[in-house]
Amino acid sequence: MAPAVLATSGAVGAWTLVAIVVLLALAALLAAAEAALARITRPRAEDLAAEGRRHGDVLADVVRRPEQTITTLVFLRIACQLVQATLVGALANDVLGPVGTGVAIALDVAVVFVLAETAPKTWAVLDPERVALAVARPVRAVAAVAPLRWAARALIGLTNVVLPGKGLKHGPFVSSDDELLAVAEIGVEEGVIEEEERALIESIITFGDTIVREVMVPRPDMVTVSAQFRVADVMEVFLLNGYSRMPVCGDGLDDIMGLAYAKDLMGAERDGKQGVPVRELVRPARFVPETKRVPDMLREMQRDKFHMAIVVDEYGGTAGLVTLEDLIEELVGEITDEFDIDDPIVEPVPGGGIRVHARTPLDEVNELLGARLPDGDWDTVGGLVYDRIGHVPLEGESVDVPGWRLTAQRIQGRRIGRVSIVPLGEGDPPAPARGRGDAG
Repeated sequence: MAPAVLATSGAVGAWTLVAIVVLLALAALLAAAEAALARITRPRAEDLAAEGRRHGDVLADVVRRPEQTITTLVFLRIACQLVQATLVGALANDVLGPVGTGVAIALDVAVVFVLAETAPKTWAVLDPERVALAVARPVRAVAAVAPLRWAARALIGLTNVVLPGKGLKHGPFVSSDDELLAVAEIGVEEGVIEEEERALIESIITFGDTIVREVMVPRPDMVTVSAQFRVADVMEVFLLNGYSRMPVCGDGLDDIMGLAYAKDLMGAERDGKQGVPVRELVRPARFVPETKRVPDMLREMQRDKFHMAIVVDEYGGTAGLVTLEDLIEELVGEITDEFDIDDPIVEPVPGGGIRVHARTPLDEVNELLGARLPDGDWDTVGGLVYDRIGHVPLEGESVDVPGWRLTAQRIQGRRIGRVSIVPLGEGDPPAPARGRGDAG
């Protein structure tokens, strides 16, 4: 019986060794495929297909559906490595005992790192197109296996449960926007492009996700005139503010009758109509919802040849106004002329931190500070202060968020003018949340 048992044990060990080698080779192939596909953009894959490259059409199909291919590849690669490591441990324990098992596991880690990770991924990085074309067909075949795809999606769903609000919608692959930003960062580091060009690239990418509410002049900042005003009176308002067009109101800001144009009023004055009510000279206004995407707004302004629109909220009330200049500034930055008052958007605060206008978008502040200030229903740093304080702040009133202290400054009525944002030290006491009128 002993020779039969030994023969059976030897056969099992041999088959286990074969399985280990096969799994190691498969893990290496999957690692190379993952690295190569991550470096092939959709336009490049379509170019390879158009050039008639072998398997180019398959590669274009694979790159077109990263949520199916890359996620399945990552899942299968990790599964191969884990099963291979388990088999190595079991075989080593049977043949070499506990001490030999530790040595075998250490050697297996080194082999996996070199042969199944570093070497194939380096090969893929050095020649991504050739590797991507070579693995395109087997990758598509693997992604077509429904149980693997379902298992990968289920685990991605579990990830989203473990990390609520920060999970991955489809899987661990880099979006084309993130890839383009990464390439721009590398270009800056290597001196190929300037920092200003990188900032413009980032602005163009984020431009598509911006809505009108984020760039409009808010309702409290709107300069309007009553429909009852005479032409001469409205011209005074134009001269004081330096505008070329202005909304005309009827019974309040929610009753916008149209737009008054400075050139129309100047013509009326030359014709001796200084005393005519401005409502007789208004032109129709355009109304847009505050959730309208900025690229759509820009194309509409170009197509229909208008420079200003009234922004309305979900209830039909006036939320603000948006101009062509506001949209362009979202791309190229602040545009000022010789008549604008130079009020710095960002001021450094002694000891660290910054002071910004309360209307500054929260994502800009996060980028400036390298911070992650809480986000929510608000778009600006002033909105964050209002939410956390819970009432109209007094000047100098502060609120703490993780790692930072925000202080409301330059309060005008119910509006916050500026907000200082300074880092919190470990021993700093909580914000006193008091205004300048409080004692002590």
